[in-house]
Amino acid sequence: MNSKKSDKIFISYYNSPIGLLFLQANKSKLETIEFVELRKYEEKINNILKITTLQLNEYFSGERFKFDLPLEFIGTNFQNKVWEALRQIHYGRTVSYKVIAERINHPKAYRGVGNANNKNKLPIVIPCHRVIGSKGQLTGYAGGIWRKKWLLEHEKKVSERKGI
Repeated sequence: MNSKKSDKIFISYYNSPIGLLFLQANKSKLETIEFVELRKYEEKINNILKITTLQLNEYFSGERFKFDLPLEFIGTNFQNKVWEALRQIHYGRTVSYKVIAERINHPKAYRGVGNANNKNKLPIVIPCHRVIGSKGQLTGYAGGIWRKKWLLEHEKKVSERKGI
């Protein structure tokens, strides 16, 4: 758990097609989505987590293309810039680490972009899975390459079906 005051922490779990997700929020913002194997904590759900669950259901059923959630960015200024840039990548599309580095005006910081992706505490919602190597290869994903591949294929199928 991330926050310091446990009475202000809200927790739930989400059974997704790519595994169990641990969700954590504070009183007003979503803080963490993490791929986990087991439920470790007792659920204490608030409205933010209910909305997150609803939007994840919509995403996995192919009805949501962008998340609209209040998010708690816990990172450096550079990481926050990267994560904001990731949120601008359109559903079903991919861009390279280099392109993200250029978009945030740090054209040589593509390794830094990779590190920021690795520190992303809100995968799927902040779509770091949409960032690939400059030659089109699938590279690192904290949830495992197979999950990255699944998410990209899911979005591609939905995009083709809906004509996005």
